[in-house]
Amino acid sequence: MGHSVALNFADGKTFFISVNDDELLLDAAVRQGINLPLDCREGVCGTCQGQCETGIYEQDYVDEDALSERDLAERKMLACQTRVMSNAAFYFDHNSNICNAGDTLKLATTVTAVELVSETTAILHLDASTHKEQLQFLPGQYARLQIPGTPDWRSYSFANRPNHSNQLQFLIRLLPDGVMSNYLRERCEVGQILMMEAPLGSFYLREVERPLVFIAGGTGLSAFLGMLDNIAEQPNTPAVQLFYGVNSEADLCEQQRLQSYAERIPNFSYQPIVTKASSTWTGKTGYIQEHLNRDQLAEQAFDM
Repeated sequence: MGHSVALNFADGKTFFISVNDDELLLDAAVRQGINLPLDCREGVCGTCQGQCETGIYEQDYVDEDALSERDLAERKMLACQTRVMSNAAFYFDHNSNICNAGDTLKLATTVTAVELVSETTAILHLDASTHKEQLQFLPGQYARLQIPGTPDWRSYSFANRPNHSNQLQFLIRLLPDGVMSNYLRERCEVGQILMMEAPLGSFYLREVERPLVFIAGGTGLSAFLGMLDNIAEQPNTPAVQLFYGVNSEADLCEQQRLQSYAERIPNFSYQPIVTKASSTWTGKTGYIQEHLNRDQLAEQAFDM
């Protein structure tokens, strides 16, 4: 049985490989065209060092000169000695091009809907089902989208988790005269083709061991929606606090979806905060930092 493993690099590129139960991580990467730096292949030199960010793994042998006890406690590992026991993600602190790794995936997607939530916020829905395999990305990562009829690309975080039907969602901030913003407001139609490059980015959900505090402003919520979708599918989910700040009530996105997480994630709390609230708004106002419990954050161990 193979495990899906994400290899993340310092240049923000991510490649997914399949690793067999009886296979070393280094061998699996090389087999699939990603030539991780190596020298001794015996767990001594440390050339193939990385860090496990999520997942279960074991190492055959690690020389103390290659990784210290502190390194091991920080889940640093040697690819030439690592055997994965579950789906996992590893980070390597060098650019992917030294591995002769190929480009990230580029494919055509089709617009299925565009919602103009407010003057400053849109939700773009894309269909990538022409790609026959399920798209792989980590919750929180982003894609680059090419604006039709232009050479311009813009980057947006996925607002959902990978799914078999390859239906994708993005929250997009509308600027007064942005290239993508003008396209969404004026020319975007269902059925149009957008080129996409993905997955990209080193901001994604790691191994969850402590309660989480998410702080999202405006369309920055997009990345956290993908993370929450993923957390909701996991057993033994941690407590999650989400602070979501926007300029006006009209900018609030995906309210029903956010409320549904309370039913799917035990100990989930969600606090919308509006900076320029109308007289009818009954929730919290101002800025997110004004509503953080600093004493609680200082006393308890959180991941933010």
